[in-house]
Amino acid sequence: MRQLNQNRIITILVTPALLFLSLFFLLPLAAVLGGSFRGETGGVTLAGYLDFFQDRTSLIIYWRTLRLGVLVTVLATIMAYPPSYLLSRMPARRRALLMSLVILPLMTNPVARTYAWLIILGRFGVINRTLIALGLTEEPVRLLFTETAIVIGLLQLFLPLMVLPLVGALENIPDDVIEAARSLGAGELTAFFRVIVPLSADGLVMGGTLVFTGAITAFVTPAILGGSRVLVMSTLLRQRALVAIDWPSATVVAAIMLLTTLAVNLLLRLFRPKMV
Repeated sequence: MRQLNQNRIITILVTPALLFLSLFFLLPLAAVLGGSFRGETGGVTLAGYLDFFQDRTSLIIYWRTLRLGVLVTVLATIMAYPPSYLLSRMPARRRALLMSLVILPLMTNPVARTYAWLIILGRFGVINRTLIALGLTEEPVRLLFTETAIVIGLLQLFLPLMVLPLVGALENIPDDVIEAARSLGAGELTAFFRVIVPLSADGLVMGGTLVFTGAITAFVTPAILGGSRVLVMSTLLRQRALVAIDWPSATVVAAIMLLTTLAVNLLLRLFRPKMV
């Protein structure tokens, strides 16, 4: 009887959130996916997808977006593990202070944050002035409106989304487990790859999904740092929807972005690291 009452309370508490998500998230997503398969006559068709992948420009933009998303995710993983491990072993008060600094980029307006990179990466920005002052180059290097600029901006933005899940996963790994691996002859790298990484796989999958999804769907950073020279799926979606007023094609672009993120999440879960 007590268990039944607890289930009723949980159902009552969860129902408003489920209704909200269903009305404002799941139904719009279903409408986007359904619209991408709808033909001019109202029937089901794959013509929109075929037109997209048969168009050379669209295909180049799609593969560029995937490449940038994978690169940002890999770099975020490499850069996030050391600080995440240190944070997970710190006292709670010190960890809370440092975590607030980690999430600081997420609390900054994305437009203001991205425009700050214009000052750093610009033709007469901090980096180019430093390179010229050191004699490494005679003329300013073009850093803006390149894929490199987009990767830097996205990495700064989404690195906290990798750190947060990893800290939550790493703090649940007992110190005894790591010490036992070392006592059995495992070196630092062996203990890291065979013990720490597999035991923190859930945080890695969650962080990888968040970073990759954010990287391939971000608009402000690629639009400002990439400009019209480096188009990605998000900027292509804006062109199709607001410039060309081609809503069927824009719907297909949005659906491809959604399906790509779902496929990557599935792949991360299938190939998540396991204990060896």
